[in-house]
Amino acid sequence: MKSLLQLVSSRRMLSVLLLGFSSGIPLALTGATLQAWMTSEKVDLTLIGIFSLVGLPYTLKFVWSPLMDRYVPPFLGRRRGWMIATQLALIVSIAAMAFSNPMTAPTTLAAIAFVVAFFSASQDIVVDAYRTEALETEELGMGAGFYIMGYRIAMLVSGAIALILADHLPWKSVYLIMAAAMLVGVTTTLCSPEPTVEGKPPRSLKDAVVLPFVEFFSRPGVFEILAFIILYKLDVVVTTAMMTPFMLQAGFSKTDIGAVNKGFGLVATIVGTLTGGALMPRLGMRGSLWFFGIFQGVSGLSFVALAHLGHHYPMMITAIALENFCSGMGTAAYSAFLMSLCDKRFTATQYALLTSLMAFTRVLAGVPTGFLAKNVGWEQYFIIATLLMIPGLLLLTRYKKWRLTP
Repeated sequence: MKSLLQLVSSRRMLSVLLLGFSSGIPLALTGATLQAWMTSEKVDLTLIGIFSLVGLPYTLKFVWSPLMDRYVPPFLGRRRGWMIATQLALIVSIAAMAFSNPMTAPTTLAAIAFVVAFFSASQDIVVDAYRTEALETEELGMGAGFYIMGYRIAMLVSGAIALILADHLPWKSVYLIMAAAMLVGVTTTLCSPEPTVEGKPPRSLKDAVVLPFVEFFSRPGVFEILAFIILYKLDVVVTTAMMTPFMLQAGFSKTDIGAVNKGFGLVATIVGTLTGGALMPRLGMRGSLWFFGIFQGVSGLSFVALAHLGHHYPMMITAIALENFCSGMGTAAYSAFLMSLCDKRFTATQYALLTSLMAFTRVLAGVPTGFLAKNVGWEQYFIIATLLMIPGLLLLTRYKKWRLTP
């Protein structure tokens, strides 16, 4: 077993960190930062809302992920070739956004933003495949922590820092700077080795589409595995879904929420994922999922205390710190678990499908949360959210019956 120092200082970890940064840069540029740009240009709010549709490629990326398993670019290899292609496309398309005008040509801007989202989702597909194939089994947890840290830092750069820059520079310059930030990913791709994978990639597009499903659904316990993927983070999803309305009703200002939840919470999440990654080699996959799953669930009780106390600033900080830290540990184990499920002949397709299940939980579980909070009150709401850790943990008792790897 490698020491913690050996894990952290690995060249692969640096690559995963920087590739996480590259993956995180485009997201806000077609989301919150783009909305801020359009608002500052006095674009109609209805049109701004419609622009959220440009994010559709992130939810549909499994549709074209088989192409990235089947076809090998004629340069740099199967994973690095696709990475460099998507990163260069992102530089060009983000720069094209810089020369657009949201007031006079919103349709053109929407089309370019959709292209950015498409290439961003495509980069996510191949980066996820790359880190899954490049990392050794004992590195998966720490690798997940490093990737998330890079991704979160990038979201801070293309979100908060981009908005600060926009107070002093034209939006055109801001987007050109963000396009230049993608050079981090290009440089990392060029300097990183192509992962070695046993077995050959699919021989046809049909195989690339069909075989990942056939292989995965032939495993013992597959439906229990899928249920576990949906349920493991359910408690976190429900706890955080109504966090902002709860905080506002408790009397905290928007500045309080932004500074503590978005700022301090970000740091706690990063520290949590790295801590989880560091502990995973010693706890093992199953032990980590148990240990971190319990902690991420129980941490929700801190919001029960906050709901009871009301406008209590120290408890607010404590609750956000605990929830983000423990959820970060759970995310490290959860991400490592998803990576461990992939057959490396078609990692891109299987990982894209598994992460789609994650999105399924986030979208559907959030729907009834407002109704629930309104009818039971905040204390009972967070108690229920905490209890939602139980179904996932019950499924985890079946872990030894599952066949995780092909």
